[in-house]
Amino acid sequence: MNDEMRCIGCGAILQSKEESISGYLPSSVLGESDSEDDVYCKRCFRLRHYNEVQDVELNDDDFLNMLQELNQKDALIVNVIDIFDFNASIISGIQRFAGNNPIIIVANKSDLLPKVHRKSKLRQWVTEQVQSHGIRPQNVYLVSALNKESVTEFMKALEKERKGKDVYVVGTTNVGKSTLINQIINIATESENTITTSYFPGTTLGKIEIPLGNKKVLVDTPGIIQKNQFSQYLNPQELKIVTPRKEVKAKAYQLNNKQTLFLGGLARFDYLMGEGKQSFVCYLSNEITIHRTKTENADELYENHLGEMLSPPSAESVATFPKLKRHEFKIKEPSDIVFNGLGWVSIDATDIQVAGWAPEGVDVIVRKQLI
Repeated sequence: MNDEMRCIGCGAILQSKEESISGYLPSSVLGESDSEDDVYCKRCFRLRHYNEVQDVELNDDDFLNMLQELNQKDALIVNVIDIFDFNASIISGIQRFAGNNPIIIVANKSDLLPKVHRKSKLRQWVTEQVQSHGIRPQNVYLVSALNKESVTEFMKALEKERKGKDVYVVGTTNVGKSTLINQIINIATESENTITTSYFPGTTLGKIEIPLGNKKVLVDTPGIIQKNQFSQYLNPQELKIVTPRKEVKAKAYQLNNKQTLFLGGLARFDYLMGEGKQSFVCYLSNEITIHRTKTENADELYENHLGEMLSPPSAESVATFPKLKRHEFKIKEPSDIVFNGLGWVSIDATDIQVAGWAPEGVDVIVRKQLI
């Protein structure tokens, strides 16, 4: 395929090797075209004919180029994050790259958290956390991209927030950014009975521009790849198990000193030291089975039952699944031990010592308690 052949919708260089990368087009389709002037990549084709946005990925260099471009725009930056996988979906340095442009944070997938949690408290938690990462948002919104009413309310707020400016939507992969934009398109189509989808030659980043009126646009940018999550080690079937699709049920365990919880076979949590029995609450996909054992037996249990009783990973994936790395923490206030891309263990106790285990390359961190 000619490297200089570009999609006339987004400007991405057309390629047929990686469907998740911008400019993807099946080679058979390209061969049917007589002219380079009428070739759309699959992503643009889906938007043009079905009002459907599909996410594509950026590598690190492309992402830095895109951020530099944001600094030169006069626009509202909408940073979509995954509230269930909050720490892995934060974009470091976005405030610096945004320049003088305002940023709003959209915390998506709020429907996955237990409904007993007050939205005002959750919004305050998100605000505090993004500020601790150096981000000063103009506002924070809690959204469920799958919920039409939730997105309709956000659209009303967005119209006020943007003050007549273009809107750039950014986010890491798997935060539901494209689902949110698809919902916006569907609502606009229904309410106005029409939506004109325009395509403008752009960069190789595969951006798509959606008209907002008055010659302003909402720009959907490709998802930014995060390398510190479980997704890099799991196959599509295992990812379906790990990724929650409905409200997560809290699972509470009373542990004595030197007891361990296995989160499937993906991660491990040890209660190492503290005063007596303590309560630990796990927030994970409902499809992940948790097993309790004595810490002294944990290594043997993991070695003998990984891929069977302790799964995912599946038996077929065990050979390539990396060994778990240990991270130790002293807990001085109510906290969460977070396994990026998987979930977290909530701890009410103080003055205790715990450890979290995850494959090397997956971040395990301690943060202020969310729930």
